[in-house]
Amino acid sequence: MINKRRNRLLKLLDERKAATVHELVESLDASPSTIRRDISWLAARNLIHRTRGGAETTPRKKRLGGLANDTFADNLRANAARKYAIARHAAALCEDGETIIINGGTTTFMMADFLADRSLKIMTNSFLMADRLLATSQNEVLIPGGTVYRDENVILSPFDNDATGDQYASKMFMSVSGLSMLGLVETDPLLIRAERRLIGQAEKLVVLVDSSKFARRAGLILCNLKQVHTVITDSGVADLSVQWLEQAGVKVIVVEPETPPAQDCIALDGAQLGLHGSMCAMLA
Repeated sequence: MINKRRNRLLKLLDERKAATVHELVESLDASPSTIRRDISWLAARNLIHRTRGGAETTPRKKRLGGLANDTFADNLRANAARKYAIARHAAALCEDGETIIINGGTTTFMMADFLADRSLKIMTNSFLMADRLLATSQNEVLIPGGTVYRDENVILSPFDNDATGDQYASKMFMSVSGLSMLGLVETDPLLIRAERRLIGQAEKLVVLVDSSKFARRAGLILCNLKQVHTVITDSGVADLSVQWLEQAGVKVIVVEPETPPAQDCIALDGAQLGLHGSMCAMLA
């Protein structure tokens, strides 16, 4: 309930730009002391700005923290309805108490909203994902120590014996640049280095790819299909692609694209993003 109330508070401020404690008390049906605690909690994470007697939205660029570049925003916008449905189904595969791994990617990033009320231990090499989960959930979040690579949105340790290397996960959820009969495809050697380390720490590898990713064959092979347990994609995928995945022993889950509620769409640099309300607040 705490997370839902804070998400509603964020949405209200996105709509009104500013509000007093009294107005938030009436809108959220909470006590003044509860609203003040929520304002302090959200302000400490740069999601809102605390004012005398209330709160207001923060400048959009400030909320991004300088880490979400134009490419990430563009990719998040592309095929949003497909990614939204895939992310929802992926989150439904998680069970409270599990340790899971989530890599950096736009589809996996959308999982964060659906994990807001869960109780999980989540390891991620994505700074944006970690920040998102900390801002909207009570899940335990683990990140590797190392350097934040802004363009790739990953944290990479220069040491092979990083503390996260001792963590074991029941599932790893991964977005990739493409998928072919040869395996998972990435275009950046740095991403491959970061993700190969994590793949070996999970019992099952679950790949989240919208159907457009099957047409992207160029790049570097991250891993072969034998290492993939499940692929979640959308109904635009070709029957032939499903067949060769299943022949390789991969479980394939096909979901229908799901356009997020219109009231949960916000503008990002003038463009509409169809995303869940609290996720929109993070990206704004």
